[in-house]
Amino acid sequence: MRPESVAPPAPAPAHRGDSGALGLLPPPPPQPPAPRSERLLALSSQQFDVLVIGGGVTGCGIARDAALRGLRVALVEREDFASGTSSRSSRLIHGGVRYLEHGHLGLVFESSIERYRLLRLAAHLVRPLSFVWPVYQGARIPRWKLAAGLMLYDALALFRNVKAARSLNAREVSEAVPGIRTEGLKGGSRYYDAATDDARLTLANAIGASEAGAIVLNHAFVSSLLIEQGRAQGATVVDALTGQQITVRARVLVSATGPWSDEIRKLDANGSTPSVRGTKGVHISVPRERLPTDTAITLLSPVDGRVMFVLPADTHTIIGTTETPTHAHPSEVRASLSDVDYLLTSANAFFPQAHLVREDVVSAWAGIRPLVASGYGQGDANSASREHAIHTSPTGVLAISGGKLTTYRVMARDAVNAVEKVLGGPRHKAPTDSLPLPGGDIPSFDAELSAARAEVRREETAVHLVRAYGSRWRLVWALTREQPHLAEPLVPGLPYIRAEAVHCVTYELVHTLSDLLVRRLKVAFETRDLGRAAARLAASDMAPLLGWGPDAVERRLADYSRDVERLFGIEPAER
Repeated sequence: MRPESVAPPAPAPAHRGDSGALGLLPPPPPQPPAPRSERLLALSSQQFDVLVIGGGVTGCGIARDAALRGLRVALVEREDFASGTSSRSSRLIHGGVRYLEHGHLGLVFESSIERYRLLRLAAHLVRPLSFVWPVYQGARIPRWKLAAGLMLYDALALFRNVKAARSLNAREVSEAVPGIRTEGLKGGSRYYDAATDDARLTLANAIGASEAGAIVLNHAFVSSLLIEQGRAQGATVVDALTGQQITVRARVLVSATGPWSDEIRKLDANGSTPSVRGTKGVHISVPRERLPTDTAITLLSPVDGRVMFVLPADTHTIIGTTETPTHAHPSEVRASLSDVDYLLTSANAFFPQAHLVREDVVSAWAGIRPLVASGYGQGDANSASREHAIHTSPTGVLAISGGKLTTYRVMARDAVNAVEKVLGGPRHKAPTDSLPLPGGDIPSFDAELSAARAEVRREETAVHLVRAYGSRWRLVWALTREQPHLAEPLVPGLPYIRAEAVHCVTYELVHTLSDLLVRRLKVAFETRDLGRAAARLAASDMAPLLGWGPDAVERRLADYSRDVERLFGIEPAER
């Protein structure tokens, strides 16, 4: 995203053990994860303190927190890290300004503090973003109420936001957002939150857990729980890539499976009562030239009055999100035509010259927000609480549900506190509130970006590499010196390069084309063919590393095509 030029909080200083502690040298290169076969062997042969089931941002955060406390940690994820809700969000780290209207002040306070932390601890992945909120004649939230709410918003952040919110008159709103409807425009406000790459934020926690000693494995699902004397003592895990079945033993099991929570409960005793209620959130992307904006825009949909966003995203603009109850299976949830039409209608109402139509949509995706079932009360999905909760099953499985992307670190902390209580040993504290995430150990983001520009000499690629990998961008670019063809783009017009396919297989636990093109990179979101052309090029670079012969490459390409159709296909009607 391209936010207004604002300075983030100073990045957290590198730790003394790092060669980059004084900003004189880059940090030492990390060791790549152990081969998958070795991790499978470790899972089957060791006794763990905690087995985390689920590799979304919460599960990966739990694994990192627990490993940093010195616990013996295993994590398994049925598909890929962030393959569910954690890669299908609005890509925002925010205090939750819309939660003020429903009185969730505690959540806003907690979210605002976490936003401030993440701006420091992952400056490459979390960056400031300015928002403009226009107000029209007869709006549900008038100018005075919006100004008062945003003053409270900044106060709940202890006035440590990037900049303080301020009111705008109608002319200032029009200047800040060219093309916005001026009829009935009374003014508005500018305020600040942050943007992120949701999937890479999740991955950074998975890698951080691994580097702290956890055994993490994607594409491995739990088929049954190991229950002995009425207590869960482990699980049967199946390697989805080979079909190998192993038993993983652990003193405590934590289910951090989001929308899949109730499926894990069905494996447990008395697990029939639903613990989560899913709401579907849909986003669409359109070419940036069809709806150009350099600032994020907060809108009240004229269809139903709910808060939605228009978000700048490099070569595209994202419009979202919907929020409707759903009974779709988490692995099959997709946008529908009615979802797409809702978002287009809402955007066109505020940008009447855009005339957006279905053919403008480059991609559409849906995720399920796993809200705590009891948090609904008597309200609808929009007013349901985003607070998290931890429940203990009769067999001792700890299940965490609810929450939001911004507060994942707090959720992880609370879950590991519960684990330590069960273990009964001394309590510890992980330094997740001060230790940078992998790649975040940079004294200055701007200095890192300047170094990349000087070496890469391609502006968009340099910016992408630093934003995606932080201090580790040099590992990617070094591959191009050894094999110059790896500097070639994966997709013409986009900043991704072939070296990333090699790097992500080596360092970032990539095993499939979807791992690479949907989650490590955003190729599938940003191309009309959903990355199918890039997949063949990427496969040629991945095949030698993963042992794919010509037949296997064709199977992997077919798998990828089916996968992106499952994720990005648009349903003709609601399911």
